[in-house]
Amino acid sequence: MSRHPRRSAAVAVPVVGLLALLGACGAPGGGPGPEAPATSAPSGAVGPEPGGASAAGTPEVTVETVVDGLDVPWGLAPLPDGTLLLSLRDDARLVVVDPDAGTTTDVTGPGADALAAQTTPDGEGGLLGVARDPASGDVFVYRTGADDNAVLRGALDGTRLGDLTTVLDGIPRAGHHDGGGLAFGPDGFLYVGTGDAGDGEASQDRASLAGKILRVTPDGDPAPGNPVFDSDAPASPVWTLGHRNVQGLGWDGSGRMFASEFGQNTWDELNQIEPGGNYGWPQAEGPDGAGDGTVAPVAWWPTSDASPSGLAVTDDAVYLAGLRGERLWRVPFGDTSSGASEGAGPTDEAAPSRGAVDADGSVRALGEPQALLAGELGRLRNVAPVEPGGGDGDGLWVLTNNTDGRGSPRDGDDRLVRVGLG
Repeated sequence: MSRHPRRSAAVAVPVVGLLALLGACGAPGGGPGPEAPATSAPSGAVGPEPGGASAAGTPEVTVETVVDGLDVPWGLAPLPDGTLLLSLRDDARLVVVDPDAGTTTDVTGPGADALAAQTTPDGEGGLLGVARDPASGDVFVYRTGADDNAVLRGALDGTRLGDLTTVLDGIPRAGHHDGGGLAFGPDGFLYVGTGDAGDGEASQDRASLAGKILRVTPDGDPAPGNPVFDSDAPASPVWTLGHRNVQGLGWDGSGRMFASEFGQNTWDELNQIEPGGNYGWPQAEGPDGAGDGTVAPVAWWPTSDASPSGLAVTDDAVYLAGLRGERLWRVPFGDTSSGASEGAGPTDEAAPSRGAVDADGSVRALGEPQALLAGELGRLRNVAPVEPGGGDGDGLWVLTNNTDGRGSPRDGDDRLVRVGLG
């Protein structure tokens, strides 16, 4: 089925500073139930201050609706022919969007039939992340089933999905905190973000696949070079542990890996991912309690300002799509540094510089986070660069998520939009 949705002309959206905490948002995107109490950043926090001014160099934003009328969109994967593969969480189906024609076409075939039969939408579960293997061209999807979460693989020919192969299963599932992030790294291996499935202690259990970032071959085997946590144990797919709910994964031009992280009641996180790292959950949330061998985030926000799901990296910045926060967070690459930034990076006076790597090969630190599209489109689920490996000037694809039962749908929701950054 093809649909010809309404298209809107590009409209400049004035970018405002960080808003005060939103009192009318839905429950946090990573939370199990009622909305958690809003928490303001304490005085002197390194993260962004609610109500403060945005950092220098904030780009001018334009928004163009590409397609609308989407029902709970979740995953977003650009395809080589310029089309986009989207997953619809509750419908348990895939669609291909042609952004030039403004059309949406259902994916059919035995793989699509198998997805519909295997997927069990429940709460935050359903058909979640999608990714394309740049080597084989196969499509990978993350679905929640009746008994577990699993990653499946199939060949996509146009809009026909062939038979599916199970790549990885046995990932704990629940009505919330199911993870779902999928991405191929620059090393050619598949990275999988999982949630704690409501059991925080499982995040620290190295034998469990819950609350982890996993690194596997396209066939599902533990990737060579994965951390060895126990010399007597078999090879493990676990790359990092101590996560609450990971849905966004990406890399910059220097090979640094980043992941978004839902907090509970206090802090959401942007983490720089190091192999074997323990990111602290459930003992630590945000910078609070980090230490004793755990890794602190490189940027953090009150949960009412973010609830970050999808993540994208351009030559200029890291972007996080905020659900409860209803904004697109931009964390620019700033001054040169030999390593990761401390906290949120440079101050307002330091305008971000272009590129993750300087001409001499040194890695750029992260600048102060900037809030874009604050309240303009409602809940934001996912984001991807229009041109992989490109800069801000190439723009971003952004998926809204107002029809998931936690948002306030607007006329035409949900939608895929193209965001221009001047």
